[in-house]
Amino acid sequence: MAPQIKDAHIVEIKVDEEHQNKLLSAMSTISTAMHHHPLMEISESPGHLLLLKLWQREEDLFGRRIALKQTRLDSIKRELFQLCCFFFIFHGFFLTILFTSSVNSREEHKQTCKKWWIPGLLSVSTSLVLVFLVQVKLCRYWKVSRQLQRERNDGRSLTRCIQELRMKGASFDLSKEPQSGKRMKSSSVEIKWKPINWCSRNLMTLALVCFAGLVLPASKLILCGF
Repeated sequence: MAPQIKDAHIVEIKVDEEHQNKLLSAMSTISTAMHHHPLMEISESPGHLLLLKLWQREEDLFGRRIALKQTRLDSIKRELFQLCCFFFIFHGFFLTILFTSSVNSREEHKQTCKKWWIPGLLSVSTSLVLVFLVQVKLCRYWKVSRQLQRERNDGRSLTRCIQELRMKGASFDLSKEPQSGKRMKSSSVEIKWKPINWCSRNLMTLALVCFAGLVLPASKLILCGF
């Protein structure tokens, strides 16, 4: 049987000249828009392209420094928590030992009462050392916190400049620099709120000092009052 040969039919679709002109016009509009896009303008301008790369690199450095300072803050918080725990654990054992010794030494009550200042001196000395360490950690914490806040403000300012550069393209002013994140405060506000700020920043130290001050008369009361 001879193979059947099928004829191939070619269908020719006629394109309207008006439709073709619209298509060409749309392609031309898209090409023009892409050419005048801010990122395209930046890529064609060596100065703007270099500035964008430098700012992006600086933005990455800001992010790394912020992450590093945040890690340092978390580490200082843990150290402060450990110091405070040791402070209260020490005084808990200290008061327990004093109470036990006062109960067991009824016969030598007068002699023990005369020497109440010895455990009191030990308590005060240990408290001063721990409070000093806590205060040092607090000063370091607030110093790093201020640096972190400054880095974040500078990073946000730099991010806004990068966004503005990407939006404006070649029309962006190359002489523009990111503004510093420092906030200006009036001298009157500084004088008015400085004591309150100091108390709020050192509240932990003040609480430990007050507690240590209560332990001293408590040790005398335990040894002489029972």
